[in-house]
Formats: sequence, C-alpha cells, structure tokens
Amino acid sequence: MAPAIKARAQDKPPSPAALWSAPASTSPTVTEEHFNNGQVELSGTLYVPQLPDKVAAVVVLHAASVPTRDQALYRHVIQALPALGVAVFVYDRRGSGKSGGTLADSGYDTLADDGIAAQRMLAQDPRIDPRRIGFWGLSQGGWLSLLAAARNPETAFAISISAPMTTPDVQMNFAVANILRIKGYSEADVGMAVAARTAVDEFERGRLDRATAQARLDAVVDKPWFDLTYLDKTFQDPEKSRWAKEIRHDPLRTLSSVHAPALVIYGANDPWVPARLSAEILRKNASQHPNIDTAVIAGADHDMMLSAPLEFQIDPKAFSAQAPDAPEYFSLMAAWLTAKGFARTP
Repeated sequence: MAPAIKARAQDKPPSPAALWSAPASTSPTVTEEHFNNGQVELSGTLYVPQLPDKVAAVVVLHAASVPTRDQALYRHVIQALPALGVAVFVYDRRGSGKSGGTLADSGYDTLADDGIAAQRMLAQDPRIDPRRIGFWGLSQGGWLSLLAAARNPETAFAISISAPMTTPDVQMNFAVANILRIKGYSEADVGMAVAARTAVDEFERGRLDRATAQARLDAVVDKPWFDLTYLDKTFQDPEKSRWAKEIRHDPLRTLSSVHAPALVIYGANDPWVPARLSAEILRKNASQHPNIDTAVIAGADHDMMLSAPLEFQIDPKAFSAQAPDAPEYFSLMAAWLTAKGFARTP
C-alpha cells in the first residue's frame, strides 16, 4: 500500500493559480546590499530591472516614523519604478533594522550623507548608470531628498513628497494644531498647545530663558491633550538637543544648492504640513529655481492617500500601514521621470 500512496502524492495536480498564471513582464533582480558612511554600516535591498542597457536608480530616504525597508510606504516605489526601467534601493535607516549607528546623535546632514553613500555604492554597480541616480523621499525624507541633492552635485534628480518649505518647528506647530482640531478640542486649547511648543522652540533657538520656557510648558502638562503635542515634560539644552539642530533646517536655503531636476509634490488635504503655504512659496520663487517642478494632488493627504479617515492619518499606530493610493500621484511621478529621461515607456 505504501508505494501506491506515494505515487498518488507525486501525481497531485498543480494549484489552480498555476494553470492560469502568466510570467510577469517585469521581474527585477533582488539583492541584499551593504554600504558604509564612515564607520557606520547600513543595509538595504536593491531592485534592478533586467534590461540590456544600464538603468537609472532611486535611493529611497526615510520618513521620520517609517525607518525600515519593509514599510508599506515604500512598497509602491519598489513595485512601480522597476517596470519603468528604474532600479530602486531601500535601506534601513541608521539605528534601525539591520543598519548600524544610532539616530539620536544624527542630524539631517548625516542622514542625507547616508543616502549619498548609498548613491555612491550604486554608482559602482555595472547595471546602473552612475549619471542617472537620484533620490526619493516623503515627509522628512522629502527634506532629505533635496538636502542630499544639494550636498552632492553628482545627483541626477530628486523627488520630494510632502516636505514643507518651512522650518520643522513651523511644520510641527501646524500639525499639532490640526491634530487637536481633529480630536475635537477648542481653538483656545489649540492656542495653548502651540504657545507651549513655541516656548520650547524659542528656548532651543536661544531666544528664551529656560525658566520661562519650562513655566509655559508646565502650564499645559496636565491638559487632556498634552500627549498629542509631541512634547515631553521637560527639554534638553540646545547643545544636547537633536530637535535644536533640526529646527535650524531651512528648506529654502537648501533649494539654492539643488541644481538637478527636482519634483516637489504636496497633497491638497495634508493635515501634517502647510501645503498651501509651501506651494505658494515655491511658486513665488519659481524664477530662481527653474529646475524645480511643483504639483499639488487633489484630495490627497500627507501619504498621498485619498480616502483615509482623519483619525487614521494622525494615529502614530497607523503610520506603518499608511501607503499612497492616489492615481494622480503615481501617474505624475512616472510621467515626470520619463520626460526627464530617467524612466522609459514599456
């Protein structure tokens, strides 16, 4: 009986899907890659389309709350761009996943330089055209995309999504005000929250003494909305504070050193960044930056989603699940990359 049973197991029919599935037109080669920025080793995954000629490539830079390569946010870039003949490299941010280093002592310049180190690693790959490597990033990654392009003149292009043309403190005050409104708090509460944040920011900028800033913070720590303000109950001195370094980042100053083609995209309904103000700033300065194209996607939020409830958009527990679904965003990015000569039509 045993041989017969074994024969029947070997004759098991294929799964139904195998009977109607077809080979994919795009099947990129996927490899684990390691690279160094100074003494820090970082790790990522490279997706290279199988084409006879050298291809362009994108280095993905991280949103603040989405540090690892496996996040939903980055999936659309991995899936869409190789089909257009563009390789994609997604790595774990320093201090996360399989990458070494720490985030606490790493400012924007260091994070941008990590991306540049990845760019230089890709330039050594014989499948990739070293003259056509650029950056893509969303939110903080959008700032980093432009900053990396500014710091490395060999950058071919930059795509910046949902990165405001304001300093980080202005952006966070805008976001916290909207978070409280979404949660149903009054404009008086909004004003108190923003005043407390502003006091801390002014101390970190050296414009306000510690005692006054702490007193203004103490006035709101027992409010029911305090946990929504992205504040702690105290704060570090400027020389030790990562935030003190971050709020000195000026995106407009960065733009003056970006000479590669750049695409800057905002969602019209973004509660996290002042999209209207940012687009107006870019349009006002358009004559100084002819290499920069700006677009605002109708109905889209911070992550280029169209139908996510407001509570979902601002929920930190949902950040790892948020991913673009706006068709206009997908088509705009593909069309721009093609028109600039980095992508190809199928």
